[in-house]
Amino acid sequence: MHTLLITGPGGAGRTTVAAATALAAARQGRRVLLLSGDVGDPLAALTGEPVGEPAEAAPGLTAVPVAGGIRVARVDSGEEFREELVALQERGSALLGMLGARPLGAEELTELPGAEQFALLRALRRAAAAPGCDLVVVDLPPLHQALATLALPAQLRRYLARLLPAERQAARALRPVLAQLAGVPMPAQWLYEAAARWDEELAAVQEVMEAATTEVRLVAEPGPAAADAIRAGRLGLALQQLPVAAVVANRLLPEHSADPWLAGLAAQQEKCASAWAGDLPVVRLGHLGRDPRGPQDLELLAAAGGLVPERPAPRRAWAVEDRLAEDGVLVWAVPLPGAHKRELDLIRRGDELLLTVGPYRRIVPLPAALRRCTVSGAALADGGLRIRFTPDPGLWPRTP
Repeated sequence: MHTLLITGPGGAGRTTVAAATALAAARQGRRVLLLSGDVGDPLAALTGEPVGEPAEAAPGLTAVPVAGGIRVARVDSGEEFREELVALQERGSALLGMLGARPLGAEELTELPGAEQFALLRALRRAAAAPGCDLVVVDLPPLHQALATLALPAQLRRYLARLLPAERQAARALRPVLAQLAGVPMPAQWLYEAAARWDEELAAVQEVMEAATTEVRLVAEPGPAAADAIRAGRLGLALQQLPVAAVVANRLLPEHSADPWLAGLAAQQEKCASAWAGDLPVVRLGHLGRDPRGPQDLELLAAAGGLVPERPAPRRAWAVEDRLAEDGVLVWAVPLPGAHKRELDLIRRGDELLLTVGPYRRIVPLPAALRRCTVSGAALADGGLRIRFTPDPGLWPRTP
């Protein structure tokens, strides 16, 4: 199963490109599932009316067939939120009753901020397991929001491990005694069970995102603002170990125009697209002269070459280089394409490393070998951060 995550700066046409990519892949004989979490269903204006009845694409995920042989699955974040909260109330009914709380009915629940991200992640996990499917194209939210969504699984799993560690469950037989001594009720077993279930779901989503068959494409209309957004987005994705496989340069104007104003804009677009092509594959989509709408316009865009990925691009791992013999250090190489030294921050805390790049931050566990070392320096060069670790004599194995 090949999963293609598509995002980009707001207003760049990412939904249109996602639909065109799905249609182009279907035209090549692939079995395609297009997943969208956008409010208002903008895909309907592009794909037209359904050509069949909704059917289950995967457990918990319904898809509708549309023209071109595509199945479209949409995320209902409100329904997901209501079902999850009602189930949580039922599992914690004893505790809620002890506190005198009145459970909320499903009909009075409205989704809270952040419910869309969780619903999209759960739908992504289900779509990746859909049988009879070769390619899942995911229309993600705008770039900054997409980065926050993709970072959620690892962040929340870390919070759960710290706040509700699994080893505390072994002491559940002591909770009645502890409750009497402390005079307060200890956390109920249902809370730990819920945490374990959440961790399992988040781990499954994280597995999909980290799979070698998952890749990211960015959609942008070339220009100075888009160039800044793409650079920042690539850094945020690199921090999550999600490299960008390609950039779709959308709404390109004709290169040769008698109108000097249009010719100037086209030249600016070409300069920006050429800069991206210096280190990334670039797919070019021409401007239709109007906002794409309907299956006919989608067909025109799908006919452009390069939209369908042949195979997932190889990933660059965060490799640990052994330079003990030459320099007495181990080097952890972290790819950060386009990073500037002034926007980097690095803090070692216990067995974790806090990495900050511009507005993005990630806390990553250190590989086992590096936990017995101290950070002795770092350097940014050739699109990568190289962090040097010196073995701690008190922790490092001694050799005869």
